[in-house]
Amino acid sequence: MRKLVDYLLLYLKGIAMGSADVVPGVSGGTIAFITGIYEQLLNSIKSVDLQALTYLRRFQIKALWEHVNGTFLVTLLAGIATSVVTLAKIITHLLGEHPIQVWSFFFGLIVISALIILREIKKWSIGVIIAILVGIAAAYFITSSTPAETPDASWFLFVAGAVAICAMILPGISGAFILLLFGKYEYILNAIKEFKIGDIIIFGLGCAVGLLSFARVVSWLFNKFHNLTVGVLSGFMIGSLYKVWPWKKALETYVDRHGELKPLYEINVMPNDYLAQTGIEPHFIEALGFAAGGFLLVLAIDRLAAFLNPDH
Repeated sequence: MRKLVDYLLLYLKGIAMGSADVVPGVSGGTIAFITGIYEQLLNSIKSVDLQALTYLRRFQIKALWEHVNGTFLVTLLAGIATSVVTLAKIITHLLGEHPIQVWSFFFGLIVISALIILREIKKWSIGVIIAILVGIAAAYFITSSTPAETPDASWFLFVAGAVAICAMILPGISGAFILLLFGKYEYILNAIKEFKIGDIIIFGLGCAVGLLSFARVVSWLFNKFHNLTVGVLSGFMIGSLYKVWPWKKALETYVDRHGELKPLYEINVMPNDYLAQTGIEPHFIEALGFAAGGFLLVLAIDRLAAFLNPDH
């Protein structure tokens, strides 16, 4: 009975991680840290190694299962998948019906997340400051110069998945944020919502490759060059605020595969100019409220982490 309760709790932790990774700005790694499974998750991922492949080649399934902590991984991934599939439908609906409010919420999430990550820098130096500026410049350049329509090719979905999944093992930066940076956030949500099996499989393969390879590199950088890595990550988040600015004006549009008119090139406009330039109500007061809500949500998660892990 005790094990059943433990598995149920682990499944719920997976749901919490999945919820965090669907929302830009909140990290599934942060949730894993708060709920006390972060180290176990890292060890389980790293256990998928040459020894695991040897067990698989010899069809020693029981040994393989125990080596990779299979019950832990499957239960956790089931919770994550449940959350992602459920929330994908909700968020795509909200983005279509209330875009300003949703992007305002994401804006607040990313602002406070970037500030919290900056706090993790243990020793400030010129190098750290340069790393932050490089991160800001890179994210701003990518988000401001890349069209709203990025390639839907299989290779791009694969790469997006490989990079985004690394966020799962890094408290502070979310996989959804990476997808947002790659211009594939809404695309992947729609693929999940509409059960586009081909896109989901390609994206999933990218996630698997990224988790087992590039994730190790990121983890190594995080351990060996902690301050510089944190600086780049926080800079990326600050620079990405250009992308999630709620008030945008389309300069050029295109017709997507469903025959709907979508923005191709957009520029940010100030809320007081938004109505005059687009003819759409800016909902400024509501936007402030949603941004504050996102800000307070991450702050609450951070406070909870401090309460549950007072020695960290």
